[in-house]
Amino acid sequence: MSQEHYVGRFAPSPTGPLHAGSLVAALASWLDARAHGGRWLLRIEDTDAPRCVPGADREILGQLGVLGLVPDEPPLWQSRRTALYQQALDGLAARGQAYPCGCTRRDIEAALAAQGHEHRRHEERVYPGTCRDGLHGKPARAWRLRCGSEEEPVVIDWHDRRLGAQRQDLTHAVGDFILKRADGIWSYQLAVVVDDALQGVTHVVRGEDLADNTPRQLWLQRQLAAPAPTYLHLPLVLDARGEKLSKQHGAPPLALDDPLAALRAAARALDLPENDTGDLPGWLARATAAWARRWTAPARAAR
Repeated sequence: MSQEHYVGRFAPSPTGPLHAGSLVAALASWLDARAHGGRWLLRIEDTDAPRCVPGADREILGQLGVLGLVPDEPPLWQSRRTALYQQALDGLAARGQAYPCGCTRRDIEAALAAQGHEHRRHEERVYPGTCRDGLHGKPARAWRLRCGSEEEPVVIDWHDRRLGAQRQDLTHAVGDFILKRADGIWSYQLAVVVDDALQGVTHVVRGEDLADNTPRQLWLQRQLAAPAPTYLHLPLVLDARGEKLSKQHGAPPLALDDPLAALRAAARALDLPENDTGDLPGWLARATAAWARRWTAPARAAR
């Protein structure tokens, strides 16, 4: 596949430096781009400013540079693109695809309880559609995207390069989801879809914990007439307790006094063959060849 046909990206949130789990995602997305002869972009997903750590974005850039994972274009910061997200939301609202919502979390929980839904821990709260037909005197707090109806539910079928055929009844599993939060922060779903489309991203490689977001993004892509990338969701890196390795669970920053050791650990997590090459460019070249043998078979695009 030629460079002009493949655009991949790595999109960390600057809530702290890279750790072993985020390196696995960074390395996999870089290898996939190189194996396809494509471009690899870096996007700093910093729309949720209260969670961002000052200077973490620059630290991440420095870590990637030490590892030889250098993007093909200057990095992009989402916090500088809010006008583009507003433009997308305005278009959705004008077409009746998005609407303002005045519900608080407590309102939603009360409405669901009244319908007989008992909330379970870690379970998605399916929005009951309270504000679909108007705010009923409440002030607008957030914006939501319409996701079908009881009569015509939205069912998303898509194909993942690793997980295979996937299906989600978006109407009943998620409901009308948030595009802009009550605090004015843009949702991950809207920002990532707008940026993937404007950057021409054709392939997304990321952790399996984000696979559940994919149907929402595919539906939003349809509403914005944006092309759907091809997806590859990676196995999660777990800590000693069996939890996803993350900054939230106390994952330590990458130790980069030996970059090759860090890369070899990430390669093992990706089930790539041992690579004892002693120089960084040579190691990356061999890892790219190993990745190409495993992951460059033709993949079906998401439907």
